Amino acid sequence: LAATKPGRRAVREKGTYLVLRELHGWEPEPPVRAACENLIQVLIGEEPGPGMENLLEVTVPEELERELQRRGEEGEEQWQ
Repeated sequence: LAATKPGRRAVREKGTYLVLRELHGWEPEPPVRAACENLIQVLIGEEPGPGMENLLEVTVPEELERELQRRGEEGEEQWQ
């Protein structure tokens, strides 16, 4: 839902940020907290530029993709 510009707009208009902020504050599970943080960043961040309205269709450079994958794996190790 948050991948497209209209979806992000709808999520923002429903006040989802406030709910996520509260959930993040009391959620004990690190993976759920991380998911909340990621979605909050999408909701409060600036809207992507032209041609990037659908985040699922954005081309990510291989080097950046590897770095993000590495960071994700490091985060998962911390949760275990």
